[in-house]
Amino acid sequence: MQDWKNLMIPYGMHSISIEDVQSVVDVLTSSFLTQGPVVPKFEEAVAEYTGAKFSIATNSATSALHIACMALGLGPSDSLWTTPISFVASANCGLYCGANVDFVDIDPRTYNISVDALSKKLHEAKINNNLPKIVVAVHLAGRSCDMERIKELSQLYKFYVIEDASHAIGGLYKNQPIGSCLYSDITIFSFHPVKIITTAEGGMAVTNSLDLSKKMNLIRSHGITRDGSEMLYEADGPWYYEQIELGYNYRLSDVHAALGLSQLSRIEQFVEKRHNIASFYNKSLADLPILLPTQDQRSYSSYHLYIIRLKLADLNCSHQEIFQSLRLAGIGVNLHYIPIYRHPFYRQFGYDFQSFPQSEKYYAEAISLPIFPDISDAELQYVVETIKNLIK
Repeated sequence: MQDWKNLMIPYGMHSISIEDVQSVVDVLTSSFLTQGPVVPKFEEAVAEYTGAKFSIATNSATSALHIACMALGLGPSDSLWTTPISFVASANCGLYCGANVDFVDIDPRTYNISVDALSKKLHEAKINNNLPKIVVAVHLAGRSCDMERIKELSQLYKFYVIEDASHAIGGLYKNQPIGSCLYSDITIFSFHPVKIITTAEGGMAVTNSLDLSKKMNLIRSHGITRDGSEMLYEADGPWYYEQIELGYNYRLSDVHAALGLSQLSRIEQFVEKRHNIASFYNKSLADLPILLPTQDQRSYSSYHLYIIRLKLADLNCSHQEIFQSLRLAGIGVNLHYIPIYRHPFYRQFGYDFQSFPQSEKYYAEAISLPIFPDISDAELQYVVETIKNLIK
């Protein structure tokens, strides 16, 4: 019998094949470890997969968010709005540009940004002349926000839309791949090891705008260009290049891109396995005082996370007690996420916790269960049995 308490089943984990390993070895034994041909191939493959016209690979999704905000011209006199239930990078990208950051409460059913709350906040902001320049819509757990309505609001109130799809490559919205940018200016993906596909560390921005793609490409690599049409002065010789903007070294290496390119070939398999795991949880936990994740016909989640919420009024133990008991039982549950405004760095800006009642309620009840392609049936069964025993 397996002694689970001496192990830890993680909430998420990468899946690496022999082909993945060989793809990395091929680059390691080639002439280019970085700035070679594999990054463009990976970019082209992601663009083709999502249906976006342009893609820009970066060393993280955080970097991709930063260059997206810069390309859209976000600055110190501007505001960026996003959801508080996300990783801090969704808000930090605004602060990197010197902008003000504010939050919009979540939808109690989807846990994504509430479009009703957004609409109300935009109406009030227009009256007070403090509309946002950018709204970052985060697809929590892999389920798309209501992007059609957000797009309509962006046209009415004249703001840019960034989809933070760090959780969501492989998902669909209205039968179109998340990342098509049909309802946004830029979409961001993450390729961290716990995400749907991995490059070890890495991210990508996709867009349908040639101008935005050029700006992000420039910022990604020190603000340097070798394109004669972009240079301000006549070239001194064939070696010549110019820094025409203050940029960063946010490039992805060919080693990382090779892994991502190989992983992308299995993305449908990964997402299908995640749906199978979610179905198992849905059936096994249906009779417990737990709120299970919902889906609808407009979206097809990539199921990066499987988030349950405890019906605490029906339980004789606390959120923290159940969470800690699962950890002690060798189940690496997590909580995605602490509301961003609760972090010490953000408290200095004076956010009122009571302005986000749904986010506060979510934080008091949510637990992320293990979900990743290589989790075994025995591990899943153990997770379910442990939850049932704790709650009963």
